[in-house]
Amino acid sequence: MKKALIILAVFATSVSASAQSFYVDAKNPEMVHPSEARDAHRKEIIIPQVNGFNVYKADLHTHTMYSDGQVLPKYRIREAWQDGLDIIAVTEHVEYRPVEADLVNYLEKYTDKKHKEAVNHKIGADGTTKDGIMVDLNTAVKISEKLAKSYGLTVIPGLEITRDADKIGHFNALFTTDNNLIYDPDPYQSILNAKAQNALIQHNHPGWKRKTLAYSEWQKKVYGEGLVDGVEVVNGDEIYPGIVDRCVKDGMYITANTDIHATTAADYRVYGNDRPMTLVFAKDKSLESVREALEAQRTLALAFNNLWGADQLLKDIFLACVKVEQLSGNKYVLTNISSIPFVLQQKGSNRVHLDPSTSIFMSVPKNGNSLDFAVVNMWNGAESNPDIEITVK
Repeated sequence: MKKALIILAVFATSVSASAQSFYVDAKNPEMVHPSEARDAHRKEIIIPQVNGFNVYKADLHTHTMYSDGQVLPKYRIREAWQDGLDIIAVTEHVEYRPVEADLVNYLEKYTDKKHKEAVNHKIGADGTTKDGIMVDLNTAVKISEKLAKSYGLTVIPGLEITRDADKIGHFNALFTTDNNLIYDPDPYQSILNAKAQNALIQHNHPGWKRKTLAYSEWQKKVYGEGLVDGVEVVNGDEIYPGIVDRCVKDGMYITANTDIHATTAADYRVYGNDRPMTLVFAKDKSLESVREALEAQRTLALAFNNLWGADQLLKDIFLACVKVEQLSGNKYVLTNISSIPFVLQQKGSNRVHLDPSTSIFMSVPKNGNSLDFAVVNMWNGAESNPDIEITVK
């Protein structure tokens, strides 16, 4: 009898465990799902308002199969939502579209002879044919804009002007109105064509395939004429600290972008990292407000738990994210209400970490009248960090 009870108990435990591991499909009772199955969900990155502005998360440099990316726009948009973004720029290469030739070859029976010959035999180094660009370069933007509505994302229309990396460089045109009218064999004219549409010009990965960040002769011209509005401080895992000084000095907006071609799951999340993103301080996430914020240089670069940007904006976001309470005498408690981690260092002391949704104690030094520290994972220059001073009451 005891043996039977033991067997029954084991059976009951097994059934109970099975019930906890699976659930029956709502429409088909003969189908079950693992209890750990999850629908698509979004990672929320919490940042409070700063100086009355909302802080939106943006990626201003992305690619899909409509140039040389590995995924379709519908994946790129869904991925952006899951990663916690609010804004995404669609910036396909104008001159470099290798997937196009592959698709034309695959769809040989469906393509006219003229187009097939143009792609296979007459395509030049600049990515065009003798008959010009034969596709609608606004297609990826149009598809993305339609898809983004169901995710509540803002799409910035744009493209990437892609020329010799060392002598010229790559430049995103943002807020374009017709991508088909921008290409010209002369890259300078391409920039002017984009500017004629009132586009903002962003210099991408300024040190890629180069040995210096110094301007090339061609770059001296476009920068000297004020044609460049912003520069990437972070592109994927490439970081250019010296660009912060350049942007602050010359009044250009600062960005951190993925330049994503594969997936952010493979390039970032599998390693425990969030994707790089540009923080945009704007009234709302309309194209008009986002553009105004970029033109006013109200952006910060966020990547790998570090922030880059202008000194005052860095201080402002820190003081919005970290609440300071005086306990007694010289003792304070600092509470981080944001998703951004901070690393603090008082003079003569070791670094302390203030992780998201945590609090730490800090004390004013003897004979001091303020709580002073540097935020060492914030960068207001190539080698400098902002200093925070909280006066003792």
